[in-house]
Amino acid sequence: MASSNFVDYVKIFCRSGKGGPGSMHMRREKFIPKGGPDGGDGGRGGHVILKGSRNHWTLLHLKFQRHIFAGHGMSGSGQGSFGAQGEDKTIFVPLGTMLKMRKLER
Repeated sequence: MASSNFVDYVKIFCRSGKGGPGSMHMRREKFIPKGGPDGGDGGRGGHVILKGSRNHWTLLHLKFQRHIFAGHGMSGSGQGSFGAQGEDKTIFVPLGTMLKMRKLER
C-alpha cells in the first residue's frame, strides 16, 4: 500500500475549555467595618473554531494532530478582578469540508 499526500477523511477529538471558577472574596479595609463582597468572575473557556481556507486542499495537516484542546479560563480574584479567558483554537480546513459531530458516551 503506497502512502499518499492527499488525505480526505480524518477523525479528530476536540474539546472546548472549561470556564474558570469565580472568587468569593470579602472587601476588608481599616475604616470600612462591613465592606461587602468584591470577588471577580472566572474567565470563559476557550472555543474550538473550524474555519474554511482556500490555502488548504487536503486534511493532511490534521492526520497527525488528532487531539485539539482549547485553553481553560483562569479563576477570578479579589477586588473585582476577572479571570483570564481561555485560548481559542482555530482549525483550518479546505472549503467544502463536511463536519460530522459525535458526542462521546460516558
